[in-house]
Formats: sequence, C-alpha cells, structure tokens
Amino acid sequence: MEENVRLPVDRVAVLRMMPMPADANIHGDVFGGWIMAHVDIAGAVPAARRAGGRVATVAVTSFAFRQPVFVGDLVSFYADIVKTGTTSITVEVEVYAERNRLQREVVKVTEAMLVYVATDAQRKPRVLPPLETI
Repeated sequence: MEENVRLPVDRVAVLRMMPMPADANIHGDVFGGWIMAHVDIAGAVPAARRAGGRVATVAVTSFAFRQPVFVGDLVSFYADIVKTGTTSITVEVEVYAERNRLQREVVKVTEAMLVYVATDAQRKPRVLPPLETI
C-alpha cells in the first residue's frame, strides 16, 4: 500500500466525483467501468481544448487499477496532454481517491493513457489547429 500520497498541488483536477451506491457492487466496491467512463471524460477535457472542438476516443493504450475505489470516496481525475500528432492527442489520466475525509487518506487508484482524434462536423478526422489559434 502506498504511503504519503498527496493530491498533486501543481495541477488542477479536471473532474471530481463521489461514487454512489448505484455505482458499486453489494460490498461497496466501485465498478471498474464507472472509473473507466470517468477517465474517458476527464481525458477528453484537455483533448477537446487542444483540438478546439470535437474529439473522439480512438484508443486506450494503457489502463491500470492500483487501488480499489469505494462508495463515498472523493475521486479526483487529473489529465495532461503528453503528445500530439497531426490529428491525434495522447492524454495521461491519473486518478486519486480521498478516503476517510476526517484523516484525509489519499491513494492513487488508477492511471491510464488514452488517444483522442480531432473530428469535424461529419465525425471525420481533422488536422489540429495551431496552438496560437486556440
């Protein structure tokens, strides 16, 4: 188990959620699919900003569950662009859970790498705009 984990102080969470009983099994363990869906949403935030519009998820190149997430955890999703191509944007997403909020135990629960492609109104790939126009 990781010790002395803290929320990143030099980054802003793009998404913060608290899973509810409907998001978990009968033991209170949050479904991996719930986490995966929110990782995809979090990764799309910087991707859409960089693309200046619509993006589509085209690949999940890595996804690791490091710790479980429980009902009542405050889950924070951090997403950063790590690479861009002509039409593609690769985003790293790290997920932390705050447990026992009175003692503020923090654990890193998930890390993932996703690839998005900028798309036009017909949902076809389009070239990323230059950075200075965004």
